[in-house]
Amino acid sequence: MTMLNELQRPKLSSRIRRVGNRQKVAKFSENLRFYVKYAAFVLKALRRPRFQKFLNWMIKRENIRENMVKDIQVRVLPFKKKNGNGLAGKCKSNGEILVYPKRLEFCQELIRKSGKETALSYIRSRAQAALIHEFLHVKYSSDEEKVRELTKKYFNIFAKNRDISDASKILFKE
Repeated sequence: MTMLNELQRPKLSSRIRRVGNRQKVAKFSENLRFYVKYAAFVLKALRRPRFQKFLNWMIKRENIRENMVKDIQVRVLPFKKKNGNGLAGKCKSNGEILVYPKRLEFCQELIRKSGKETALSYIRSRAQAALIHEFLHVKYSSDEEKVRELTKKYFNIFAKNRDISDASKILFKE
């Protein structure tokens, strides 16, 4: 890619934004302040330069067509599946990736048991892992097993704070 094309291409971090669902706000009105702060924290974590650099490296390494993702939404309110479990993220066919928060009750319990710093670390890691996972779904749309395996590998590389140039040696031993 030429330098000009590189400059013309919008940064990945510029596609990440916070989004609320006005229809659900009334249901969560008393806890809305918590969820707005949660989303702001996640937005900041996903836009961190170190994470962005890693994500760009992973996208190139996996040959993922970055332009397939038009919008990355950090949702303010949680999403509960029909089975009652929460959802961390979702990759939609229209080019949207959604990242959802954990429920307030879960976070309160985590803080009570493990402390605020551990809870914040968990929230950051969960959001970053969810975004990695959903980007992998762009390439491996219906292969959930492969996406989970690769998510674990890539997130471990990122979490261990290894240099990106060393990551390919670790991931793809030749």
